[in-house]
Amino acid sequence: MAIRKLRYEGDPVLGKVCKEVKEMTPHLKELVQDMLETMYAAEGVGLAAPQVGVLRRIAVIDVGEGPYVFVNPKIVETAGEQIGDEGCLSVPGKSGTVRRPEYVKTVAFDADMNPIEVEGHGLFARAMCHEFDHLDGHLYLEKVEGPLNEVSYADEDEN
Repeated sequence: MAIRKLRYEGDPVLGKVCKEVKEMTPHLKELVQDMLETMYAAEGVGLAAPQVGVLRRIAVIDVGEGPYVFVNPKIVETAGEQIGDEGCLSVPGKSGTVRRPEYVKTVAFDADMNPIEVEGHGLFARAMCHEFDHLDGHLYLEKVEGPLNEVSYADEDEN
């Protein structure tokens, strides 16, 4: 396992649509482990493959309930609404107010390519929406309502 170099706003890879994963190769399994290690080292709650320069539909999330690995995720249901501050490991030192669903249901594959269905509320729902947007080449900055805020790393709630 290794900590991978994060890509930052302005890097062209962050604006590209990721390719679907057809099979979980040893290389992609290593990528998943590296993504988890990188996310924890950066004190984030989520990380998508393009944030470490890999254009594959893989995201990892841990909002305190243990890590989830999402391969080829698709949001199939949403409900409600939440408005709150959001940050991003690829946009350090900034946060902004973003409107997201309060509830999200996702279908995906896990790291062993077993089908999974995951439901989340609150921060977990926000993190799923945020990370899955990365897989389609979108940053949360496109959804910010109002000004971006400068934040210190100690105060930032990163997704």
